[in-house]
Amino acid sequence: MSYLPVPETAIERVRDILFGLERAPGGNDDGSGTISILNIARRIRQTGITFRTNVELVVFAGEEQGLLGSKAYAKELRERGANIVLMIQADMLAYHVPDERPQLGLAQFIGTPEVTQLVANISAIYSPELTVGFTVVCCSDHQSFHEHGYPATHLFERAGPIADPMYHNSGDLSDRPGYDLNQVRSICKVQFATLLHAAGFGLPEGANLEELD
Repeated sequence: MSYLPVPETAIERVRDILFGLERAPGGNDDGSGTISILNIARRIRQTGITFRTNVELVVFAGEEQGLLGSKAYAKELRERGANIVLMIQADMLAYHVPDERPQLGLAQFIGTPEVTQLVANISAIYSPELTVGFTVVCCSDHQSFHEHGYPATHLFERAGPIADPMYHNSGDLSDRPGYDLNQVRSICKVQFATLLHAAGFGLPEGANLEELD
């Protein structure tokens, strides 16, 4: 793979089984983040949208074992002198407690505050149905980029701690109470809109922004 000098990167990761000892289907962690990035890729292809800077949609392995994939990739980009405008990590997007509204949790401790604020502002415009707040959940793949000095943040399913009772176990399936694809869609819209804002874009003749919803 070749790299342009100013890549704009949106990040998701593939599911790793915790410690490799237990069956964990990963419907939410991180199947939900993966379907979000796949949907963004699908919409880019369907609309023929073009970007004014390089965009990379990336999935990582080895997160549960110590951010192995993202650490290696962030290190490689730093050594190449890549100027990353923005890194967005989406990890666990689908679950909310049944009596809670759909939410978007943003990184409280690890990440770039300006990027986090940008995402919050964009969420208010494009997905006002989401309750936005901070989450104490940390240490996902955005950390690897943050540690190399790149602007980065983390998108999570909840403002607050993890509430998914099937986190890291064999019940992490998509067909269960609390798994909300509408919430995934709302967060995906925020993710995509942030990407469009940061990278700049153009649409083919005859296309319109409504097609990106």
